Amino acid sequence: MINRLPALVRTTTFRLALVHAALFIVFSGALLVYLYSATAGYLGRQAGSELNAEVSALSAAYARGGFSRLNQSVIERSSARGPFFYLLVRGDGSKVSGDFDMLPDDPPEVGQTDISFDYEARSIEGDVQRKSAAGRMVRLQDQGVLMVAYDTGARGEIVGRVTDVVWTSAFVGIILSLLGGALVSRWAAQRAEALAKTAEDVMAGDLSRRAPVLGSGDEFDRLSERLNAMLSKLERLMVASRHAGDAIAHDLRSPLSRLRNRLEGALTEPVGEAREEAIEQSLDELDAVLETFNAILRLSRVQSGDSGPMQLLDVALIADELSELYEPVCDENDLSFHAEVKTGLYVQADRSLVAQAVVNLLDNAVKYTPKNGAVVLRARRTRAGDVELAVTDTGPGIPRGDRSRVVERFVRLEQSRTEPGSGLGLSLAAAVADLHGGRLELTEGAGGPSGPGLRAALVLPAGQKTRQD
Repeated sequence: MINRLPALVRTTTFRLALVHAALFIVFSGALLVYLYSATAGYLGRQAGSELNAEVSALSAAYARGGFSRLNQSVIERSSARGPFFYLLVRGDGSKVSGDFDMLPDDPPEVGQTDISFDYEARSIEGDVQRKSAAGRMVRLQDQGVLMVAYDTGARGEIVGRVTDVVWTSAFVGIILSLLGGALVSRWAAQRAEALAKTAEDVMAGDLSRRAPVLGSGDEFDRLSERLNAMLSKLERLMVASRHAGDAIAHDLRSPLSRLRNRLEGALTEPVGEAREEAIEQSLDELDAVLETFNAILRLSRVQSGDSGPMQLLDVALIADELSELYEPVCDENDLSFHAEVKTGLYVQADRSLVAQAVVNLLDNAVKYTPKNGAVVLRARRTRAGDVELAVTDTGPGIPRGDRSRVVERFVRLEQSRTEPGSGLGLSLAAAVADLHGGRLELTEGAGGPSGPGLRAALVLPAGQKTRQD
């Protein structure tokens, strides 16, 4: 039954529009009731109040002077031509004084009663007109009857007009509220349908599809912007994933081919040193392959937010330890090494991940800096108060246009293909920085004969102790 309804009727926006229309109708109804009460209702209450006052005054005259005093008051008031009509009759129904010849209705046996009636009157031109009146008949103690009435024509016309305006306004308000709700729900449904269409196209394989942004700054535009940002990141991840597969195949094809050839050759060798050497070389190749896969696993864990315990640590201690470790490594590669480490550099971080990230930066510097070059490790505070671990070399550096690309998985520049590696070092360093709320900065280094050099800086938010220093 529900599925047979039109698609627009089944949407949440249409239901919200109905709720809005209902609230608008309730508000409009309450407002119209108030307006009616404040105009037509006020006129009715005022007429009733004036009638009560007039009847009370005549009743007081009757109480003070009896029937003759009441008759005198009726004659005086009738002569004054005020807003009221009067009629005083005896117990047998004969007229004593007043504006009418006879009672328009049967009087009450006792007490009083309100009446409404029509009467005929002549206009200024002499034409007979039929008008409406309302009033009250009171049974007197001597069986006489007093009637006080007022013309309802002018007030009735005002009340009628107010009533017509109220009903017309109510009808127009209901129509406009329903029409407005339908238009709003249709507009919202179209925006939602555009987002759904975008999602359908993306699921169909079109990763370049983006949700429309109208520039109005409303919640649909904000949702579209977030969705587009998500789709852009998804597209980059998909492209990186495809590139990663190609890179893995490219980087592992050569060592696996060498491993197979070496093992195949070892089978033809007699038992001896040659076979043992071939097996050892094969083990080295396998270790390199395993190291690549371990690096992939480490990077995946870091990018998924998996880390060890976060603790307040002094990165200066990490820099000192790595300085002692890499100084002899640089000596073996005919490189000069220098460390500039400030003290009291505290960050809230995973020690092993921060150390691994800096190790990757140092490994890259040692690998790509030619002989007689220089590598510098610095640990210091930035002007913004963050903690910076920077590695600067005098190697060929990274072109400005490639710096945002080299932090992706398995991305290796053409000049790096001849060097061993998996293209995951900078990716892991960038992932560690993101995990700790920091960033990885790649800029030109000190420069040298081989190129502009590279400065790779791991910038992390300072811990509490750093701010107190």
